[in-house]
Amino acid sequence: MNSKATFAILTVLVGCMLNNVFLEYIIKLDPGAGHLITFLQFLFIAVHGFIYTSKFGTVKPKVPLKEYLILVTFFFITSVINNWAFAFNIPVPLHFIFRAGSLIANMIMGIFILKKKYTVDKYISVLMITAGIIICTLSSSKDVGKSCTDCDIKSNIGISATSHQDEAVDANQFFWWLVGILLLTGALLLSARMGIYQETLYKVHGKHPEEALYYTHLYSLPGFLLYASSIWEHSLIASNSDPVQISFLSASTAVPIIWIYLLLNVLTQYLCISSVYVLTTECASLTVTLVITLRKFLSLVFSIVYFQNPFTLAHWFGTGLVFGGTLLFAEVPKRIRAHIKPEGKIEKVQ
Repeated sequence: MNSKATFAILTVLVGCMLNNVFLEYIIKLDPGAGHLITFLQFLFIAVHGFIYTSKFGTVKPKVPLKEYLILVTFFFITSVINNWAFAFNIPVPLHFIFRAGSLIANMIMGIFILKKKYTVDKYISVLMITAGIIICTLSSSKDVGKSCTDCDIKSNIGISATSHQDEAVDANQFFWWLVGILLLTGALLLSARMGIYQETLYKVHGKHPEEALYYTHLYSLPGFLLYASSIWEHSLIASNSDPVQISFLSASTAVPIIWIYLLLNVLTQYLCISSVYVLTTECASLTVTLVITLRKFLSLVFSIVYFQNPFTLAHWFGTGLVFGGTLLFAEVPKRIRAHIKPEGKIEKVQ
């Protein structure tokens, strides 16, 4: 494995995991900041692409711009929904697990749209992933309402809520949690449909991932006008968050903590995306699958341990099914065995 591939693996692990850390810091302080987070990520990548990919608009796209419009629609809606789901009582670990279940949606779309047929082990792996997500979702549903904001407010002002009021609050939170689950499910299916369309697009025009990354983010920016009020509202919340003194050279200034987290989230998001791109060009698909799966699992464990998110034995069992099914679907065990020679020597995996 060359030094470029090794560096790409390290930056995928570090960049993507740090991105999740800063995301969770933001969500802890402002659960409704999803639209603001998504907008800033899209804006940064669009500006970066305008400078380095299109060379200030002097480089013509290799794929007709009209072909990107459908891809942009899928990409924009999926990205907005995924970050918006945090506003509906969806804990970060459950969000990770749902995102890891994209193979289910890919198989469903492959069967119904592309008329694909899969082997028995593929169906087994998808059943494992489905069962794992269901177990984790049902386990997480028991925690909905335990961190009741309304109850905390009532406690702080000395009002004791009745059992009927508590039940009403819990029912309300559970309803919005179900809405969040439906949003994540819809985002999974949209993401899978986008993947099929992207695959078709690449077959016709060739693969141009940097160009696609730039135009999907650039063309999505007008869509954020729909969420202008939310973006402005949560920008004000970020600006009014606790200030942190930052010293640079001889000067010192106070910066709201949420804006610091937002900046770090945007930068690590780009590092994560660009590193995955380098990884796919430098390494075999086996290595890419292993690294991405490892990154997701480490991010999940870190979120549970560092942020002390509730996670029971049932959650761990469900998580094991999800990641085990993912590796089985990608044929990782079979391909690892294929790289082991009969005499016991292991071939070099690129």
